[in-house]
Amino acid sequence: MNTELATFVEEWKETESNTRQAFVELLTHLESLADTTLEFNARPGVSYSLRPRHAAQDKRPLFAMVDVIDDDPDDRWLSVCFYGEMVEDPDEAGDLVPEGLLGEDGYCFDLYEYDADEVAYLKERLSQAHGNAPE
Repeated sequence: MNTELATFVEEWKETESNTRQAFVELLTHLESLADTTLEFNARPGVSYSLRPRHAAQDKRPLFAMVDVIDDDPDDRWLSVCFYGEMVEDPDEAGDLVPEGLLGEDGYCFDLYEYDADEVAYLKERLSQAHGNAPE
């Protein structure tokens, strides 16, 4: 984990929504995926963006985006987005966002409070996108 990301996680004070816990679980999952690098883009007051990339990925600069929305630092929430063709959404839990991920159609899943089932669902989507990234 890079220093800036580690500092962000360490300094993030957990709230009743437990979105910090959800972020840490998603981060840990991404770190466990083989051949994956993580880019961290901090824009305080706007978002903190975690951008995973598969080493064999040629077509796109990332396979997902895990954003911590920081418009209210005392009530942060997560928006986890994927390219539409890289994941399936069998529970129809995500929102289809035309041109929503770096100008391409994507699915975004918003998480306003910790929910173990939703976090597990997002981990499955992250694994699926990771598996489809080299294509």
